[in-house]
Amino acid sequence: MGQSSNGRTPAGTQSNGASTATGRLSTSPHYKWLALSNTTLGMLAATTNASIVIISLPAIFRGIQLNPLTPGNVSYLLWMLMGYLVVSAVLVVTLGRLGDIYGRVRMYNLGFAVFALGALALPFDPFIGPAGALWLIGWRVVQATGGAMLMANSPAILTDAFPSDQRGTAMGINQVAGISGTFIGLILGGILAAVDWRLVFIVSVPIGIGGAIWSYLSLREIGVRTQAKIDWLGNVTFGLGLIGLLTGITYGIQPYGGHVMGWTSPTVLTGLIGGIVLLVAFCFIELRVKSPMFDLRLLRIRPFAMGNLATLLASIARGGLQFMLIIWLQGIWLILHGYNYKDTPLWSGIYLLPLTFGFIVAGPVSGYLSDRHGARWFASGGLLVSAAAFGGLLLIPTDFVYIAFGLLIFVAGVGMGLFSAPNAAAIMNSVPARQRGAASGMLATFQNSGFVLSIGIFFSLMIAGLSSTLPSTMSQGLMSQGVPAGLAHEVAATPPVASLFATFLGYNPIKELLAPTGILLHLPPHNVAVLTGKEFFPHLIAGPFHHGLVIVFSMAMTVLVIAAIASLLRGKKYVHDDRAIAGPEASEAAEVTAETAIGASPDLAVEVAAEVAAEGTDTAGPADRAPDPARAPDPARAPDPARAPDPARAPDQARTPDPAVRKRAR
Repeated sequence: MGQSSNGRTPAGTQSNGASTATGRLSTSPHYKWLALSNTTLGMLAATTNASIVIISLPAIFRGIQLNPLTPGNVSYLLWMLMGYLVVSAVLVVTLGRLGDIYGRVRMYNLGFAVFALGALALPFDPFIGPAGALWLIGWRVVQATGGAMLMANSPAILTDAFPSDQRGTAMGINQVAGISGTFIGLILGGILAAVDWRLVFIVSVPIGIGGAIWSYLSLREIGVRTQAKIDWLGNVTFGLGLIGLLTGITYGIQPYGGHVMGWTSPTVLTGLIGGIVLLVAFCFIELRVKSPMFDLRLLRIRPFAMGNLATLLASIARGGLQFMLIIWLQGIWLILHGYNYKDTPLWSGIYLLPLTFGFIVAGPVSGYLSDRHGARWFASGGLLVSAAAFGGLLLIPTDFVYIAFGLLIFVAGVGMGLFSAPNAAAIMNSVPARQRGAASGMLATFQNSGFVLSIGIFFSLMIAGLSSTLPSTMSQGLMSQGVPAGLAHEVAATPPVASLFATFLGYNPIKELLAPTGILLHLPPHNVAVLTGKEFFPHLIAGPFHHGLVIVFSMAMTVLVIAAIASLLRGKKYVHDDRAIAGPEASEAAEVTAETAIGASPDLAVEVAAEVAAEGTDTAGPADRAPDPARAPDPARAPDPARAPDPARAPDQARTPDPAVRKRAR
């Protein structure tokens, strides 16, 4: 009963004939917690591996006998650093849409398997030098594909499993795992790399295999599937466009010709312009194909559009904060407090733990409260709290007292936690059940793209700030230690990105700059000791770095304030009601849900609701559209065949839904 003639179960019904409002099958009361624990593990694994390589890059490059700071090897460094994030950002929407079509749990299970395969191949790199780097980059791409499957489908699986009044709590825990994984990766990478660089990759193997087995045994397909063809043209234009854009930004921070950065490079310009053109073409394609990869009409739903805009801006600010804090700790503070350069990557992760703790504390709490009071004030307030913490960081000296620093980054973490969980839940609540995979993928795309964009934006701002003050400061410092004036000016003219990357990787920048010149062999031992010691570079760069930091954090504060405004514009609490297209109350419920979501005129609201409902009908097969006899409407409530309004209803009541429907819309 409730089974169509072709054996498929119509959306919104159970295989045994009992109906549900959102397409969820009846499951054990404990299923939602199984789904939460499994998807939390998946998000933790995916995001931890996005950052675990950052800290362990020096050990990895030593293991494959490649110097990443040699000009010809910088590309290997960038792709090891950014390849995982770029691939994840490009694929998550496509993989989320495939989850809508073929099953989110199926794609999620496959993601764990692909993730484990990549992790298994990485530590057994048979090559050294450039070939060894290419082996690692290639299998990191494979691993990123698996991670993208996990990230794209986790929020959708949770949205299917949890009722709307518990999704904020579930998303809070899931988002905490996702963003905490970024910082856990920093610490774990430092610890494992200190033993053996191969352990950095081996640690993911049991997680991938165990997660795949657990998800296969515990998760069930309970979401609504969309019967549709794959939008190949949309997938290709979106993928190539985003790759071009993000790759252009990544290479833009490298020197080109006589410039300190590469924004005028033909390669960078081709990537940026070509990427934008392809993404614009993607938008036109998606508005015209019958089964789009991503339904752009969802952007007319204000909670979805404003929530994703806030996500992108917050991710840009968060990524910039993380990288700037790492450079601040590794290049200045830790060295001034007695740590060796090679140990700074591990300790910078440890000293950034208050940021993670703040997020862990605030994420679940804000998610729980947003279930009851809506996401707007928690999400917007959290962004403003983070902006205030950025401002506080500008007020402390470069050689700070750690208690003040730790408190400020804890507050920044609290603000991020207040924002992330309610925002993610509000976005997922605002879309139809059959679009949750694509919506989840778009959310992950904005998060990952924002992180990549932050590197291009904030590194460029920092380099611009350093370029105006560092060369003169460095040349004077070098000459004071006996370096000839000509050589001092030549070394000081080296693009600041070299010093930033050296600091980021735990190398002594002055030693890396002077060693190739041979001058260290001709200077008195005392001068050599000073130049290559722990305090020369930190004192040298402290002033210029703080100048750049003012520019970077001021920009980040501006971005966060704009994100807070976008978050405020999302409107009141809204949960999309899929019952609006499943029963005799369809037109009434569609009007209420659409008006609440869009915050626009009733005509536009009804138009969007009708489009979404019609598209849902078009994408299902004829048998799928057959009504379930168990769900037949009450004849007494059946609408008039001519669909004429009830003459007894006043004009201002003609659009007023049944109170029960209005309650669901709220």
